[in-house]
Amino acid sequence: MRKQWLAAWLLLCVTSIASAQLTIEITQGNDSPTSIAIVPFSWAERDQLAINITAVIGSDLYRSGVFSIIDKKDMLSLPDNSGDVFYRDWRAIGSEYILVGQLSKVVGNKTLQLNYELMDVQSQKTILVGQVSAKESELRGLAHAVSDDVYEEITGIAGAFSTKILYVSASQSTGQFVYRLMLSDADGYDESIVFESGEPIMSPTWSPDGTQVAYVSFETRKAAIYRHTLASGLKERLTDFPGINGAPNWSPDGTKMAMVLSKGNNPDIYIMDLTSKRLTRVASHFAIDTEPAWTSDGKAVVFTSDRGGKPQIYKVTLEDGWVERLTFEGSYNARARMLPDDRGMIMVHRRKGQYHVALQMFDTGRIYSLSKTSLDESPTIAPNGAMLMYATQYQKKGILAAVSIDGSVKYRLPSTSSDVREPAWSPFLD
Repeated sequence: MRKQWLAAWLLLCVTSIASAQLTIEITQGNDSPTSIAIVPFSWAERDQLAINITAVIGSDLYRSGVFSIIDKKDMLSLPDNSGDVFYRDWRAIGSEYILVGQLSKVVGNKTLQLNYELMDVQSQKTILVGQVSAKESELRGLAHAVSDDVYEEITGIAGAFSTKILYVSASQSTGQFVYRLMLSDADGYDESIVFESGEPIMSPTWSPDGTQVAYVSFETRKAAIYRHTLASGLKERLTDFPGINGAPNWSPDGTKMAMVLSKGNNPDIYIMDLTSKRLTRVASHFAIDTEPAWTSDGKAVVFTSDRGGKPQIYKVTLEDGWVERLTFEGSYNARARMLPDDRGMIMVHRRKGQYHVALQMFDTGRIYSLSKTSLDESPTIAPNGAMLMYATQYQKKGILAAVSIDGSVKYRLPSTSSDVREPAWSPFLD
């Protein structure tokens, strides 16, 4: 059983995949969303902007599942400031909030500035006033920043629309695969290639400050762990021991990295000090230990192990090496990732022969399936804890999908041609 499980895990990691632009398809929304009118921002210039900023903000907020967006054709007026808002008109069309703004060119440079206001229709008050600037080539980022502010003002939860995702893809040409580590906005736009190779790439992960990523690459024809600085493109090989070098995961303070090493023998959990490169084995057993992830305080690591006979989630406290089992429901629980507040974790859970992404809250111990597809894997959590993304199958292709932490909102991010997998959601970025 242990050998079969390890073989299946390795097969999933190196399965051939292919790349293309991600697109969003909403498959399930919130039953009682908050309605918001995003009035087209005024723009006095004659030239047409390449990006429809209000459309991007609307897409962000709708995708969160918290909001429904009032259609422009239903708006009785198009104000660009709070002084021109007649609240009775907006109550008449069922809008609970209104976002208005003025977009203008900044004299003397090539940037654009947006002044915006958010109003509460019920209280008839302006609740948020903001100003953001960006180059015309960076208008999607400007829109995401406004979405973050609006989302936080209304929900009290930090917005994560300005974050990024990593994922792995590959394209095939003349019978050969070119594997790519891709970087994009959280909505799948503005893709770029971080690294490409003729050999598989797997297990991407972010540093806590978002400036570096780590991954496993087979570019030397054997597994090795690398860390890669995004701004410069410089990369450093951290491990290339015989056997398994896998599943890197940065500590919350960025000074250490958990990983799986076999050094030619059994897979165990190690922690590397990234300054000295000193390795400490923190979980050792004759069983397979793999897929480490940190608790938010950095004092413990959760991991997958079959030391009880079948894959389950365990936690090791780093100070004293104490190991405890966290999952007891079901015969397969793997790839745990902690919620930002450590009140629970997401994981891959097998139920009735199907692999789903599931949530376990520690106060009850109960496991709740969040996805309904059959081959779900590699869950990753948004830094605000509101959404998670995972890899799955759709129409016989590997795609990325997302679901809210309460399971009420779902969307797919299929590529326009072939397969993608192994998403990793960034931390909040400056």
